Formats: sequence, C-alpha cells, structure tokens
Amino acid sequence: MDLLALKNWFLMHQRDLPWRNNPTPYQVWISEVMLQQTQVAVVIGYFQRWMSRFPTIQSISEASLEEVIKMWEGLGYYSRARCIHRAARYLVQVHGGELPASRKELETIPGLGPYTVGAILSFAFHQKAAAVDGNVLRVLARYTGLEEDISLQKTRQGIWDYAERLLPEESPWLIVEGLIELGATLCTRQPKCFQCPLSGQCLGLQKGIADLLPIKKKKEAITLLKRDVAIVMSGDFFLLRKGEKGGIMADLYEFPYLEQASGTSLHAYLSQNLNLNVQMSQTFPMIRHHFTRYRAMLYPSLWRATRKEDISAHVWVHTRDLKSLPFSSGHRQILKFMENHAHFTH
Repeated sequence: MDLLALKNWFLMHQRDLPWRNNPTPYQVWISEVMLQQTQVAVVIGYFQRWMSRFPTIQSISEASLEEVIKMWEGLGYYSRARCIHRAARYLVQVHGGELPASRKELETIPGLGPYTVGAILSFAFHQKAAAVDGNVLRVLARYTGLEEDISLQKTRQGIWDYAERLLPEESPWLIVEGLIELGATLCTRQPKCFQCPLSGQCLGLQKGIADLLPIKKKKEAITLLKRDVAIVMSGDFFLLRKGEKGGIMADLYEFPYLEQASGTSLHAYLSQNLNLNVQMSQTFPMIRHHFTRYRAMLYPSLWRATRKEDISAHVWVHTRDLKSLPFSSGHRQILKFMENHAHFTH
C-alpha cells in the first residue's frame, strides 16, 4: 500500500471535526463511542453539548445515570451511555479519573471494545495500534479484493491483522485516521474510485468488483410492530413506565402501550390490567419509531384518569419534570408533539 499517498491525502482532505482539534484520551473515547452506528453530522452537536456538560471523566462519574442517559437521548443504543457512566466511575476509582495509556489496562475498562481501545491508543497516545471499524473493513476488503464474508469473526480478524501489519513506525496514527476517513468519504457504499489515492493498487477495482465488496451475509429481517400508546393524565401528572434493566429500552421512560396484535383494546388494558378509571380525550397522529431490528408504528391517544392509582412498575410524573427525563425516541416524539400542539404540557 502506498502509505505516503494515503497520509498526504488525509492531511489535505481531512474533515474539520471538533474531536480532532484537541484529541485528548477522554475526547477520543467519547467521540468514538458516539460515532458507533451514528453519522458524523449528528454526532458533532451531541459531542459539543456533552463536553460542555461533562468536561472531565470526573464530572460524568458524579452525575446520575439518568442525567447521563438524558444527555445521550436521541443517539440510540443506550447501552453505550450506561457503559460510559460505569466506566467513568471505574476510572475515577482505579485510575484517578484518567484513561491509561496501556492496552492491557484499557481492556479492563467497562464497555471498551477492541476498536475503541485501538482508537484511544492511536489517536490520543500516538501508539502503533490499529482501529478497524466498518469503514476500514470496507476499504481493506476492497483493496485486497477479499471475497469472503466479513461478518465472520475469522475474516474480520484477518483484516485486523492486515491493518496492524500496514502501520509504519513513523506517525502510524495518520494511516489509521486516513483509512477511516477514506471509508467515510470516498470508499463508501458507492465508491468514488477515481478520487481515491489507493486506486492504482486496489485489487477490488482491478477485478471490477469494488462496488460489490465487502461481502456480508444478509441482516436479520425487520420486525414490524403496531402499538397503541396511552398518554394517561391525572391532574398535572402523567403515567410513565421505565424500561427494565437488561431490556432494549432499559432506563428509558415511555408511556404505557399495548401491541395491537394482542387483540385487547387500550381501554380494557388500562382499566383491567392497570386498574385505572379512564376516559379517552383525543387521538394524535401516528409516529414511526425505529430501533435495532424493529420498526414500530405508534398510535398515541390521550386519556384522563380520575385519580393517580399506585401501579406496579409505573410512576406518575408532574408535567414540569417530563423534559428532564430520558425518553425512548418514539415516545419523545409523542411528547414533543404534545408540547407543540396542546396546552396540557406547558
């Protein structure tokens, strides 16, 4: 591989990103975790707000998990936020609130996988360490003309080993960043081969199969969900439930809901299962909610309850406190609609 061409291309064409301006170990860590499964354009604002609220690892450790998740709200994959909170407390207790510079020690930190460890070692500590994300997998699979399934651990490990062997002794982090940048900007799903600094050596291009690589088995089928959502009010209080630990929506708040496939009416569910005396007040437009391999269609309606009954696994929250709680994306959309179109949340 022409490493000099890649390095020069990166230095000339790299995007101006806030975490590149001052790549401290902490900033590299947070930015890389945010960038997993999330587009750069979305991450920029979240990163800047996060650093404003949590300028140090110590500040994360002192915050409640609920506040950390609230700051993460909208990025999805909330296990990442929970891991950051847990890791911050671990780092304060074990490493004085700083990220260590050794791979062995980094690997003991909760939630840090091989890619994040490699990125911290490379970008923050300028050590010779590979960081192979989806972009790098795609670049190297095409460059080597690899016609094997990259969803297989054996194949991925082979690419990782190849990436490690590529790194020079001098400024290895620029090669790592260059490969990531190349995958993010040129070697995308539809490659712009004519602009690529590595096109002259790319076996995928030479074989005429660059746009067909990498080979990856089909994703799991998407499951469609249809849910009736009950926005239950009693006075100035709303009824919410918090996602159970270990679940997809763990630590996130949602309004009570019922799968339409259950065959039970929402009124029957509220009155019989939750023991509420309620009357429907109005309905709202359907909202779409995507998470992991699910596509949910939410059908919200407003219900008035005569009094606040104590209900297991549910909590009554005052209107003024709703904005401070972390909601799942679909239910946050419902809340936002209510704020914009109705008087009862003001």
